[in-house]
Amino acid sequence: MTHFFVFKLKKTKSIALLLLLSLCTALFIWIESESDFSVFSNKENPAALSQGNPKDSSIALTFNISWGTEMVEPTLKVLKEHNVTTTFFLVGEWAEHHPDLVEKIEADGHEIGMMGYRYKSYVTQEIEQVRKDLAKARDVFSSLGYADLTLLRTPSGHLNDDVMKLVESQGYDVIQWNVNPNDWKNPGEEAIVDHVLKNTDNGDIILLHASDSVKQTPKALETILPTLKEKGLSFVTISELISHAKAKNKEVAD
Repeated sequence: MTHFFVFKLKKTKSIALLLLLSLCTALFIWIESESDFSVFSNKENPAALSQGNPKDSSIALTFNISWGTEMVEPTLKVLKEHNVTTTFFLVGEWAEHHPDLVEKIEADGHEIGMMGYRYKSYVTQEIEQVRKDLAKARDVFSSLGYADLTLLRTPSGHLNDDVMKLVESQGYDVIQWNVNPNDWKNPGEEAIVDHVLKNTDNGDIILLHASDSVKQTPKALETILPTLKEKGLSFVTISELISHAKAKNKEVAD
């Protein structure tokens, strides 16, 4: 009787293991088939974009600017030398005080996105305060010639459901990232380079900064930009990344 019980228990465990493996396999296949679509919002599930299509060699280099003026031109200089176009996310208050630099960023062919008016976490504010901040930022950027600006990165990337629903309802595409070397901490040029090169692949969005706290990024870019190109990756703006990913999704859907 004991032998029969042990045998039956082993058989039950084997069946359970097979069922678990089957479930995991099915889940993996489903995730793979849905992965190209999961990065985009829909009416039922608003979402921030943190990566483009992993099957496309396009990548997006992005810069945040919240304060200071000293690091903007050195950053633009390196980008121009390597013929790389990027997306700059600007705080409205900064753009309001430095319209000449905003103009220079655009003149060099880069895309403009915003980070609200003041660089203060949206999740620590009442939702009406967030609404007012967005409205003020929209007014500022409209006065600078960006009335149709739709790319938004929230301060520090902080989001919750209420903020996400608000910004989506106002027509913004919320942009996050999936490669972040924390260059604002100035960990060393080599550390910035190593992190970006080791972690960047198809469809990725890289977060860097061009505020005055950042001292090592322009020099690090001198290695990052040509090396990523040698890997076969192509630099595009966020809007282009979205366009490429949606085009690939349409091909799959067709």
